[in-house]
Amino acid sequence: MSNNLLTNCLPEDVGRLESLVGLSVAHNKLYGKLPKTLGKCLSMEKLGLQGNSFEGIIPDISGLMGIKYVDFSSNNLSGRIPEYLANFSYLEYLNNFEGNVPTEGKFKNATIVSVSGNKNLCGGVLELRLQPCFTQPPRKSRKKIAIGKKNTNDATPSTLGVFHEMISYGDLRNATNGFSSSNLIGSGSFGTVFKAFLPAENKVVAVKVLNMQRRGAMRSFMAECESLKDIRHRKLVKLLTACSSIDFQGNEFRALIYEYMPNGSLDMWLHPKETEESSRPSRPLTLLERLNIAIDVASDLEYLHLSCHEAIAHCDLKPSNVLLDDDLTAHVSDFGLARILLKFDQETFINQLSSAGVRGSIGYAAPEYAIGGEISVHGDAYSFGILSFEMFSRKRPTDEMFGGDFTLPSSIRSALPEHVLDVADESILHNGLRIGFPAAECLTKVLEVGLRCSEESPANRLEVSEVVKELISIKERFFKTRRGARR
Repeated sequence: MSNNLLTNCLPEDVGRLESLVGLSVAHNKLYGKLPKTLGKCLSMEKLGLQGNSFEGIIPDISGLMGIKYVDFSSNNLSGRIPEYLANFSYLEYLNNFEGNVPTEGKFKNATIVSVSGNKNLCGGVLELRLQPCFTQPPRKSRKKIAIGKKNTNDATPSTLGVFHEMISYGDLRNATNGFSSSNLIGSGSFGTVFKAFLPAENKVVAVKVLNMQRRGAMRSFMAECESLKDIRHRKLVKLLTACSSIDFQGNEFRALIYEYMPNGSLDMWLHPKETEESSRPSRPLTLLERLNIAIDVASDLEYLHLSCHEAIAHCDLKPSNVLLDDDLTAHVSDFGLARILLKFDQETFINQLSSAGVRGSIGYAAPEYAIGGEISVHGDAYSFGILSFEMFSRKRPTDEMFGGDFTLPSSIRSALPEHVLDVADESILHNGLRIGFPAAECLTKVLEVGLRCSEESPANRLEVSEVVKELISIKERFFKTRRGARR
């Protein structure tokens, strides 16, 4: 009976259904207190009450020992978490509760329990990052109670605290027409992206649904939330909220909800023949537009590397992760592989998150990553160099024409400066340039910046702050524009 418009209270008579195996009334308009008789449904295995307006405390359902799935999320329930819930097989979302979080049973595993948005909870396992409990233990209690000073400056109790419980699985399912292929706008390493309409906000958004069967998907989800929770930059794709729940079949579900970029990805513009006709751009990008996009991307990296509380290495910069808004301003997206870095000296960067696993995409990842080298901001500089080559040549680094020692960077290096037009995208020369424009000289200057970014040795690569300065200087020189102007 989920996803309907059912109203009123849940009747007390539900307790007479002693053989009821599952009850799912999620995402309706039910309200009031939960009936005490729920505890009499002794055969119950699944109880889905999420997405309603139930209030009060959870009735005693300790007798439902066979229950495998309980979801109370997105209601107005309150009170303490019943200790017996620790014996249940799966619990997703706890809302408006107070008191000590159990540490036994399923509550030992922080990956299947979400307590975000519950400011009055304390204790629990360390991974939940809740404040210590202040309650004095009873005289005969054998349980250890952690006592400590409350830090009033803590932003959120957990990585996902600022995102959880803002949108449900059911809402996302409805907003994407059941995750219909007609709403599909892209796919990546760990999931697929859908266009969605949220009627409550009257807003179109992009929903990235992670493939939880893919190894590393959960780490990607956590990395993206951790990277984006505190950063606010107008040219970074804004993460609006996240969904950490289970689907209607009881499977783990994770999704990230972003602002929608109407002009799609840079990849679509550079390689339109590989894009579905309905999404295909109607024209190629001009030289000035490409230069503006390069400046936008470099500015994003400069912010990540230098202006965040801790330096962030993106680790997966490529055209499909650069999105374009209405006026073709570029926004860097997809922080699923991002690493937060602590700088201990001028040369050493220590990973704050696990550095195991994938470190970028083939052709764009820095060569040192292939041999287990340290993740650093210099790796992003290399990826930017490759991205700039692709932007102005329209050749992917993985194109079949390349092999062995003949690579995209080597082809650019050997062409400069005399044969730069031989490697440039021809459409640049026939689109938006005034008569007599020194295209060869301009392209040479831009591609030289890319070459300095993609040096083999990380120490020899340009810092992104220098990249921004040089690209802006090139733009002002060749297009006679004032600083900051896009035309």
